Amino acid sequence: MTQLLPLLLETLNVRINRVLLVAEAALPHSQFQPYRKIVLNEFGHSNGLARDIERIVADYEKGNGKESGRPIHAGKEVPHD
Repeated sequence: MTQLLPLLLETLNVRINRVLLVAEAALPHSQFQPYRKIVLNEFGHSNGLARDIERIVADYEKGNGKESGRPIHAGKEVPHD
């Protein structure tokens, strides 16, 4: 994948950490732990936004012919003979 994916995921992680830091300071521990779980589920790598971003970048690169290294014409790969 391109250099774009690591930059996007790093930026996302910085934002997630900032939100969690503020929440940890503002919420009692008993409320912070469930909140943290929700944030990580929604924005993390398992099934959250980070995984969606990975999929979007992969689909974009595949659609632009970068995955196979072969040109794509009208949505179909053009064979090289």
